[in-house]
Formats: sequence, C-alpha cells, structure tokens
Amino acid sequence: MSKDSALATIAVYSLKGGVGKTTFAINLAWASATISKRRTLLWDLDPQAASSWMLSTDKESRDAAQAIFSKDVDIHKLIQPSTVPGLDLIAADTSLRGLDHLFRELDKKKRLAKLIENLGRDYDRIILDCPPGLTETSEQVLRAANLIVIPVIPSPLSQRAMGEVARYLMQRGGAHAPIFPVYSMVDRRRSLHRKATEEQPEWTAIPMASMIEQMTVRRKPLGDFAPSSPPAKAFAGLWATIERQVLTPR
Repeated sequence: MSKDSALATIAVYSLKGGVGKTTFAINLAWASATISKRRTLLWDLDPQAASSWMLSTDKESRDAAQAIFSKDVDIHKLIQPSTVPGLDLIAADTSLRGLDHLFRELDKKKRLAKLIENLGRDYDRIILDCPPGLTETSEQVLRAANLIVIPVIPSPLSQRAMGEVARYLMQRGGAHAPIFPVYSMVDRRRSLHRKATEEQPEWTAIPMASMIEQMTVRRKPLGDFAPSSPPAKAFAGLWATIERQVLTPR
C-alpha cells in the first residue's frame, strides 16, 4: 500500500454534545468518498445513531453494534452501503449504550484500534462519529485515530471543553493523535463569534446556515443537494486540509 492510499482514521469528537459533531462526520465522509474518491467507511459509535439515521440503507434495528467488540463477530458482516455512493457505514444502535462498561470489562485498551487495523485492506479513510464525553469509548478512540477533529462553537463553554480535552491528553502522556479544532456554527454577526475567530484565524470556520438544517429533512450530506452553498464549500476546504494533514509524515 502506498503512502497515498494508506489507511487514515479521522475521529470527530467533542467533550460536549450539540456542537455539530454528526454534521461534521457526515460531510467529511461524503468529501472523502466523493471529492477524494477514497474507499471510505463511516463508523457511527454514538448510541444516538444520528449518522446512521441519516445515511443507513438498512431500516431494520439489529442491536448488534456492540457485538463487534464483545463477540467473535466478523466486523465485515455489519458493514452496509450507505445512501452515498462509495461510502460504507457501520451503523450505531442502542446496544452501544453499554459500550463503556464493556470496554472496562474486556480490559483491552486497543480493541478499537485492532478492529480498525483489520479494515486497512478495504478502506483508505475511516471516519468515526464519536459519543461526547471523556469515557472508556473516547479512550479507545484517542488511541485508534490518526487525527482528532474537534468541533468548537465560538463560546467560552465550548472553548473550555476543548481545553479540557487538550489537558486530558497531556496528562495521559505518551503519543496521541494530533488535535484538529474547527469552529462550528459560526455566526459572524455576533461579536462573540467574530472575536473568537479573530483570535484563532488559523482554525477553519464552518458557518451557521439554514442549509445545514436541511440535511436532516433531506437525509443527505450538503454536497449532495447544495454543493455551492457556503457551508458545503467550507466542509470541502476542511477536508482538503485534513487530507494534507494525514498525508504529512509525523
């Protein structure tokens, strides 16, 4: 496998909910599959299963998502095509609510990383839609990812949460994937948002837009129905930056 096609795992993660995490995961996965033509898998690890609801082609609830981790289940059996051509999906379901407890019981710190490694022959990019919070699941994600994309709303609370993640990683010590913060839901009419984006001009900023709300109505990524819209262009630009990041040797 050449360096250009080697597997890279991008985790979309936040300590807080409500920051646009699923919007990021879906649009980045779409960009990977459609713009970069990568063999792409979106793995929904959040028991709320928003990404799965948006993109799943399988309407049956299987309650099998946790079985990948706990039993001798072939991970490939839970992979399904999504509604986006070229993008596969491992859907979430309510069984993931017990995943933190399971990881503690298994006491296998790199279980997720091992499963991802097994997918390396089939995919170039794996996007993880992660549950919020500092949990056993997030520990697994932080070990498995090559890049951690953190959506940050330009507000003191959201920025504080971002700082908590950075401190947590420093306290853990050892090597960890680079953190890649991105401003989410930016409304430049608000002075707080303008100030925040001016203080971190190097961060990509995804604008607040009613078009993003249309994703849940249409159950499609932005690039499928509004490719010329400002948020779609912002996500495409963000993906191009992420591709450069994961292709750069560390």
